[in-house]
Amino acid sequence: MLTSAISFAQKTEPKKIDYTSDRSYKDEEKYPGAFILAKIDNQVYFNHEGIEVWCDQAIFYKESDFFKAYGNVKMKQGDTINMTSDYAEYNGQTKFAFASTDVKLTTPSNTLTTDTLFFDRIKQESFYRSGGKVKDTASTITSVVGRYFMEQEKYSFKRDVVVTNPDYVINSQQLDFYSATGNAYLYGPSTITSENNKIYCERGYYDTRNDKGYFVKNSTVYYDNRKLQGDSIYFNQAESFASATNNIKVTDTANQSIIRGHYAEVFRDKDSLFITKRAIASMKQELDSIHIHSDTLMITGKPENRIIRGFYHSKMYKSDMNGKCDSIHINEKTGLTQMIGKPVVWSGNSQMTGDSIHLINDRKTEKMDTLKVFYNAFMIQKDSIEGYNQVKGKEMYGLFDDENQLSEANFIKNTETIYYSFDDEGTLIGINKAISSSIKILFDEKNVSDIYYNTDAENILYQESDFPENARRLRGFNWRGDEQIKSKQDLFSDEAPLNLPKIKGIPLPKEEEYFFEERDEEDGELLNENSRLSPEMLQHRETDEIVKDSIPQQKKMKNIPLKKKKESK
Repeated sequence: MLTSAISFAQKTEPKKIDYTSDRSYKDEEKYPGAFILAKIDNQVYFNHEGIEVWCDQAIFYKESDFFKAYGNVKMKQGDTINMTSDYAEYNGQTKFAFASTDVKLTTPSNTLTTDTLFFDRIKQESFYRSGGKVKDTASTITSVVGRYFMEQEKYSFKRDVVVTNPDYVINSQQLDFYSATGNAYLYGPSTITSENNKIYCERGYYDTRNDKGYFVKNSTVYYDNRKLQGDSIYFNQAESFASATNNIKVTDTANQSIIRGHYAEVFRDKDSLFITKRAIASMKQELDSIHIHSDTLMITGKPENRIIRGFYHSKMYKSDMNGKCDSIHINEKTGLTQMIGKPVVWSGNSQMTGDSIHLINDRKTEKMDTLKVFYNAFMIQKDSIEGYNQVKGKEMYGLFDDENQLSEANFIKNTETIYYSFDDEGTLIGINKAISSSIKILFDEKNVSDIYYNTDAENILYQESDFPENARRLRGFNWRGDEQIKSKQDLFSDEAPLNLPKIKGIPLPKEEEYFFEERDEEDGELLNENSRLSPEMLQHRETDEIVKDSIPQQKKMKNIPLKKKKESK
């Protein structure tokens, strides 16, 4: 409240308090050594080294430079600081003031109201501990304890801090507020709640005038159906934008998905999310989950029409299917997954490749329904004797059973097969090579059980010794079994460890001395012997600080005892 216009007291002989009063008299029995000053036409007036005081009545101890002011009290410092109250007292020797009952202190940008206020002109600080409210042009701040550092134009609010703004409400255990800039620093469990979102952090910064902030330590941003967590979060309320760095987790409650990575950007109004650096999206499907990893993931659209796009080195894993491609596109409304750029899918014992692959999920049952391979469709199964069963064609259409296993595959246009035939005893009968316009393959327990050829098929069964090694692979053969993804961890198996950027945190608040600190002998005692206050009232209290352990690592300071109050003569 009070500004740096209030100067430090000089280490010289202090000036005496000047005063004027319409009426002055003594009552030695009741107020020994004091003048009783009273208003008739004009209020009682005091002036002392730049501070002016008006009141209806006062008790003035001239010898000790101390007065008590009653009724319509007004204190003024320069042209910018005004305080009113029902009662005030001032010690001219120590420049320590106290005001109580309907205290209101105003500056050009702030108004403080409280029940009791202490003011130390030498330390350039004011303090309340019985609850107070500060109102500026944008917000109203309430707290149980408040302290103002005039040189820095800084407030330190503690215990049950609430900032009320037309657009949001902040709750915190400690909030340091700089009145010149409107910047606020949050310490301990804190929330910022608006109509469209909520932010939680245990250390953070917020620009109350431009509605943007930076949060660290257990930070979370809650949207309608998304929760964004990260080591560091930047938030811009006006642009409905948030970005996060390191150990990011985005939970989508509407679509039961979790997205992770180490850098993310969220645009709430566009309902879009961009995430990179080991980005992975995990989406629940019935009792299983599908995991999508790409260099970059983009999730856009409302929950009922959400689109997931993966760019560069995309991979997919679920317990019964996995695959790789350059780019992937998932439409959660239609259940269509498109894999583009050298795609490969493994289902059971089968590897499928082509120019592009489509997977169709049944939205009602959340089970795999159909697989489509467009152009240069190729299926390979590795045989137990190190041979490879192969089928190729222009296109392939596959169907899945209730267990999400491939049950049928249909190849059309220019199809060819190489198939290793065994008898019931498991003895190799021969190697079958066939050409047909279309082929239908049935699977049982993940292996080929039947093959049906079109009527114009060319089908030859070769003895193994009669079938050259170099003829046992169809044109376009490309076995990629060493790339198969067998676990969620395999999604990152070919990537180097990430070197995450170091987060520039928000430092803990400066450890200040207690407001009621003992003065040096030459400064004198804070309280005059005739003060309404007692030394016990000026002792530091645990309630003057924030809740214990709400700010880790902050050291506990020793309480410094005050001098005992002199006995009244």
